[in-house]
Amino acid sequence: MEAVTEGVNNLAITEPHKKNRIQVSNTKKPLFFYVNLAKRYMQQHEEVELSALGMAIATVVTVAEILKNNGLAVEKKIMTSTVDVNDDSRNRPIQKAKIEILMGKSEKFDELMAAAAAEREEREAAEAEEQA
Repeated sequence: MEAVTEGVNNLAITEPHKKNRIQVSNTKKPLFFYVNLAKRYMQQHEEVELSALGMAIATVVTVAEILKNNGLAVEKKIMTSTVDVNDDSRNRPIQKAKIEILMGKSEKFDELMAAAAAEREEREAAEAEEQA
């Protein structure tokens, strides 16, 4: 797990940081944190790049599938590769699988997000009424 985190940190040093890239870890945040973050990034940038190393790849694929199945996003590009990550315990580099999935807004994205916001406002208003 530490090697994955270290690998993600090393990537940030060697690659220029993109404003619409989310580097996913399988240990730090819950799945829907990344789903909601991706939605927010797509509102701002029209597309989002999901990136992960090693065991976090399953999380990235799940996030992409949730966005796709809910009609919010479409896959534009999927890139796979391997990267060398320094393993301090063995004092040598090890190779980690890497995936990058570029997701773009679907045609219905804005409509679906507006409907979800309206539903949330209705629910909050109903809850406020119940408490009064």
